[in-house]
Amino acid sequence: MRNVEFPREEYVSLLKERRFNGLIKVITGARRTGKSYLMNNLFRRALLQEGVKEANIIQFAFDFDEDIDKLDSFFPEEPTKIPQKGNTYLVNAKKFRAYIQSKTNESEAFYLLLDEIQQLDNFVGTLNGYLAKENLDIYVTGSNSHLLSSDIATTFKGRSSLIQIHPLSFSEFFANLGQSKEEAWAEYILTGSLPIVAKMSTQQEKEEYLTLLDEETYLKDIIAHHNIFKTQELGECFSMFASMIGSPMNISKLVGTFLSREHKKIANQTISSYLDFFKDAFVLETARQYDIKGKNYIEQPFKVYFEDMGVRNARLHFGQMEESHLMENIIYNELLRRRYRVDIGRINVFEDSGRLDQRRKSIYEQKSLEVDFIATKGNEKLYIQSALYLPDEEKKRQEKRSLLAIRDSFPKIIVTKNGLKPYRDEDGIITIDLFDFLLCHDIREFL
Repeated sequence: MRNVEFPREEYVSLLKERRFNGLIKVITGARRTGKSYLMNNLFRRALLQEGVKEANIIQFAFDFDEDIDKLDSFFPEEPTKIPQKGNTYLVNAKKFRAYIQSKTNESEAFYLLLDEIQQLDNFVGTLNGYLAKENLDIYVTGSNSHLLSSDIATTFKGRSSLIQIHPLSFSEFFANLGQSKEEAWAEYILTGSLPIVAKMSTQQEKEEYLTLLDEETYLKDIIAHHNIFKTQELGECFSMFASMIGSPMNISKLVGTFLSREHKKIANQTISSYLDFFKDAFVLETARQYDIKGKNYIEQPFKVYFEDMGVRNARLHFGQMEESHLMENIIYNELLRRRYRVDIGRINVFEDSGRLDQRRKSIYEQKSLEVDFIATKGNEKLYIQSALYLPDEEKKRQEKRSLLAIRDSFPKIIVTKNGLKPYRDEDGIITIDLFDFLLCHDIREFL
């Protein structure tokens, strides 16, 4: 293991900003993104550094026996662990509330850092009771096959403040591993950015862990959570989604692709449901298409992007490593991290077909051009094209076509891997090197 810690400063700041806001802070995100470490180590350390007394930070992990043992002395006639089906358990909420009461008072402020909250019996009722106490500030994480992280957020809708934690950004990855940009990029696009994977020393260890994570955690969670019986079919769809990142697709096309690859039929609704299941587990996202001239959304086609490249690549046995598609996926993820709403754009234009009619006049044809990303945040909007390389003028012209067709004044950007300083051309289009884009704090510094 590499001896490195990723400070996750952005997420620590978010948690600090939301202290005592009258809501439950629910830390959501995919498995293994470091939710528990963020809350129990990084956030706790920040509180201590600000002078919060250690006794006023109450940590409890409902999957940790040493913590659970602390409850045994309360109501000893009752079991601390309540047995459930499948050799599982829930922690006795009555005993837990008594424990918290013994650790708190009404005159001081206390922070409750509660890990794997789904293991607490009737956790909704217990936490709702704590919300009524103004001196208690509540933070929770949790996820298993029966209750996903997204389900916990839904459970407290209207009473919660959500902090979705993503895998490491390229900036976090590069800043903490002591590599060159090129070395960091090569590792980042291959084995991804889960903190636990980034700390591993060898390629073999990373690939084995990611492969196991795909099968034994992500897939099994979804299978158990949704009572899926056609497990092989789900796995085959998982692989199909992984192979099609960044490609325009619709449900009918996915059904046809599944039939051609697996020689089996699958229902449209099944494909749609499977996509939703992987989205709910924070494994992937779907980006909708937006008609720029018509100013409306088009439900299909859409694109699929994975939350982590290592998870995606492991699903495909580390094949299909098209750098251009991986780069597009990473740019999408980066925009989400920066809290943009991200859509894919379409704009219809009329272009000279090169043919003449009977009167020897040019024939114009309508064509649909794509903008890789429309990134929106408040009144801010960016149009972005992802192009791994721009080797010649023809390629530059192709990438600029859709951007030049947009008549508004919002910035138009091409992100490419050219190693050059950002520049604005005669058409007002800004070209930015990939590393400048990923490592900057705010894209607006180049506009």
